[in-house]
Amino acid sequence: MKYDEAKHRFIQQWGALGTAWGISRTMAQIQAVLLLSPESMTADDLMEELGISRGNVSMSLKSLIDWGVATKEYKAGERKEYFRAEKDIYRVATQVAHERRKRELEPVLHMLESIKEMDDKEVSKSKREEMKKVGANILDLAKKSDSLLKKFISAEKNWFLNKLMKL
Repeated sequence: MKYDEAKHRFIQQWGALGTAWGISRTMAQIQAVLLLSPESMTADDLMEELGISRGNVSMSLKSLIDWGVATKEYKAGERKEYFRAEKDIYRVATQVAHERRKRELEPVLHMLESIKEMDDKEVSKSKREEMKKVGANILDLAKKSDSLLKKFISAEKNWFLNKLMKL
């Protein structure tokens, strides 16, 4: 396979993977281009590489920086901003896990905790108890998932990989 074909396939597949991680396809494709680039790139470079608008590049770069998987750089004597992706894929994975936990799991945990306090007398006791029972079961699973995510996020790279390999 030629380099350009391999690069195109990687960018497309990383974009598809990004949607599973909870980020937009374009955001993931920009990250893929930055991952493959040995040098930092400008927004213009990314627009040209992917054939997308300046606004899309700008919003996606801001999100990548907010997620902690890309950084902005300045070069002496130049007015343009340059961008670089975090290249340590373990760090990228832990950062994505951290962001998804914060954005998705924490709100669910709070909501499930609040169900325990629900006491609507206008609804039958059996319905209230069923909701509390289901909520408690989901809360138990969510707490275990949260605990696992916290361990993954805070674990040393080698410790985690060693544990994973033993599975």
